[in-house]
Amino acid sequence: MTALKDLRWPLVMGLGVLALARPVANTVFDQIGADRPAALPGILTAVITMVWVAAVGLRAVSRPVLTLVCTGVAYAVLSTVLSAILSPLLTGALEGPLAEPRAIVPMLLVNGAWGAAAGGLALLVQRARGIRPPAGTSGARPRDLGTGTRR
Repeated sequence: MTALKDLRWPLVMGLGVLALARPVANTVFDQIGADRPAALPGILTAVITMVWVAAVGLRAVSRPVLTLVCTGVAYAVLSTVLSAILSPLLTGALEGPLAEPRAIVPMLLVNGAWGAAAGGLALLVQRARGIRPPAGTSGARPRDLGTGTRR
């Protein structure tokens, strides 16, 4: 439980909100009646993943895998809430995970796995840069933030 308390929750939530670009893009294309480019979901996923990896991997954020697993789960929860709010307004009916409750757990697991994969990459980036955040902390002190802790 201490590990969760040590996470940088504003970072986790900010990166989770960033990932809402995916469902927002889908909603915009649906609302304007345009065909969504086939590559768009993959491109958005790749860009979001790169931002997640950079945001965590280039800094001395401890527990990069757990940080991004929580980011993926936060995204899943936020997108569920967004769907619950927007779908009745835009389509007149509840759609998404709350309309199909059996989809909630798989959605949390898939997005948690996405975060785990990104967290693994962020950890590799940290190690390649020689960043070794102090164990049991949320990362570098504010004055260390651009450079990380090097050994």
